[in-house]
Amino acid sequence: MDQQLLDYLEGFISAERKERFLNVLEERSKFITVAIEDVYQMHNTSAVIRSCEVFGLQQAHVIESRFGKRLDKNIAMGAQQWVDVQRHETTESCISLLREQGYRIVATTPHNDSCYLEDFKINEKTALFFGTEKEGLSEEVMGKADSFLKIPMVGFTESLNISVSAAIILQHLTVKMKSQQLPWRLSDEEKLEKRLDWTQKSIKSIDDILERYYR
Repeated sequence: MDQQLLDYLEGFISAERKERFLNVLEERSKFITVAIEDVYQMHNTSAVIRSCEVFGLQQAHVIESRFGKRLDKNIAMGAQQWVDVQRHETTESCISLLREQGYRIVATTPHNDSCYLEDFKINEKTALFFGTEKEGLSEEVMGKADSFLKIPMVGFTESLNISVSAAIILQHLTVKMKSQQLPWRLSDEEKLEKRLDWTQKSIKSIDDILERYYR
């Protein structure tokens, strides 16, 4: 049924857009995901989501226990349409879900005896946790993390803005991931699901069109 619906809806978008979806999905991955913990400045959260989209991550997690929703659609520049953003009320619920899904919990922090980025091995599903520039990650994340990661820095400044850190780390690790024989691509079922989702988001008056289809 999903394939039939997709075939129908693709008649409402251009061949170029359909081809674009197919090409982008070939580079999409859930092997690496990101979790953003209680970042106060909404533009930082939005910028990280944008980096996820740019570097091919299909999922991101936002923990909003302290400051509420911090995703600014304008700064994300539409990236939230293409990335699956899951919101969590607590850090515990986020970590628990990711563990259930088979992810290794990795805390990004410059203050720990962390593994340097170039030495970090990406050989299993990995969830990268990012905290605020000032306070960093919570004690809960630090206590439950399976490993730690940091960007090598040689200046006086001891930390980078979260959005800058995320972009550097994601670019490096996605390249390393794709250079190895790892099951990083989406499954055919996941690709079909996203094609259907993205196609619906690309069509004006989609509710009316779906009503006609089912009728």
